[in-house]
Amino acid sequence: MMGSEPPSSPQVVEEGGDEEDEELSGGEDAELRTSAGRGSVLTRRGITLRVLLKDGLVEPGDGVLSIHYLGKNFVGDLLTDGKIRWVETGQIFNSPSAWATHCKRLVNPAKKSGCGWASVRYRGEKLVQYKTSWLRKYQPTADMSLASEGEEDEMGEDEEEEGKTAVPAEEKNRKSKTELHDISLVQRRGDRERIPVRYCTLGTRDVARDPHTLVELSAFSAINRFQPFNVAVSSNVLLLMDFHCHLTTSEVVGYLGGRWDTTTQLLTVLRAFPCRTRLADREAAPVVEEEICQNLFMRGLSLVGWYHSHPRGPALPSLQDIDSQMDHQLRLQGSSNGFQPCLGIICGPYYHGNQGVASTITPFWVVPPPEQRPNDYGIPVAVEVTYVQDNFLTTDVLNEMMLLVEFYRAAPDLVNFSQMWSPDTSILDKIKASLSGHAPKDQAYSQILEHVYNQLRSIQ
Repeated sequence: MMGSEPPSSPQVVEEGGDEEDEELSGGEDAELRTSAGRGSVLTRRGITLRVLLKDGLVEPGDGVLSIHYLGKNFVGDLLTDGKIRWVETGQIFNSPSAWATHCKRLVNPAKKSGCGWASVRYRGEKLVQYKTSWLRKYQPTADMSLASEGEEDEMGEDEEEEGKTAVPAEEKNRKSKTELHDISLVQRRGDRERIPVRYCTLGTRDVARDPHTLVELSAFSAINRFQPFNVAVSSNVLLLMDFHCHLTTSEVVGYLGGRWDTTTQLLTVLRAFPCRTRLADREAAPVVEEEICQNLFMRGLSLVGWYHSHPRGPALPSLQDIDSQMDHQLRLQGSSNGFQPCLGIICGPYYHGNQGVASTITPFWVVPPPEQRPNDYGIPVAVEVTYVQDNFLTTDVLNEMMLLVEFYRAAPDLVNFSQMWSPDTSILDKIKASLSGHAPKDQAYSQILEHVYNQLRSIQ
């Protein structure tokens, strides 16, 4: 999973939706049930998960609760005391409103309330239906408006999105235990020319649309927002990432390690971790990703992002990349209470539309679609980054480069480094020139890299 480790012990979260949607505390609930009984009219707020459990309308169980919001799925366990345990992190929530608000704010930080009873489903049915069933069973003469008070408005924003088929609980449970999101298993398309489209032309999601359609990046200012975090990227990160992307005509993927400072809102990217595996190799990927997790832990770093290449195309996100980035952002935030950004980077090494011989490197982020248009794609935006020049080339980076050379040595899609990139520049010379843009201050690096280039020459 992206981000820091889940809490060692369950954390009870009490914040939730607006005041009208909050459930009563245990004491208030018991007092109301005792004094009112079934002969008195119980208000909407008095009907809690504890009430439904006690009267047998619902049963506790693992993965029986779910939320589907703006294309993202959340799964929860219903506990015997009426509380909710979020499968993703083990956090405990006192009410559907608290859980729904927390989850929705991860996807859309501007979300004010969770609309819990209209958003949370029990075994596929909205909880509000169980609340209405309770009233019909035990208070048939009660005004049904008491059951729907304040909930009519809640249904509107999620109705269309929640109507889709939910992800099965067992599948969500399996995914939540994965240390890294499995983007390295995605089979990507070949290098055909792809013409980018503007985001405003996309409209609502369409299953007939090519998921490899490239989308131009928007600026934060164009959508009336400020970039919510600052980013600093080490030059050694760029050097290793650029080198990795140059080695093969197929797409590659890797992860980014660093630190997130909540005080300064600064994301510092300090290490790149290339995945030395084929994108479709389902057996090798978990091993490689586990190794990366261990490397992150040993270096005291957190997972802060990912990168991949578009070998011969523009370094712009596809619709598939947009969804992958949204998944990463959600996973990185889902393991802690606070906001933590997740940086996506696309590297385009061999696109002839690039300026000069250098790769185009594009940092990006995805803003959730407007709430009134939940079936739209996320909005890909350009991220402003400060590049920090390292003093020297580290041994770690050099070792990673040599491991990559060995991994691709016998690959059928290995780049032919002796081929010409342009009439007067070989591909190997192009690689050298592109990497020189990430040069450390200590110029001795060039002699060290020459050893790597000699290894490239030797494999062809």
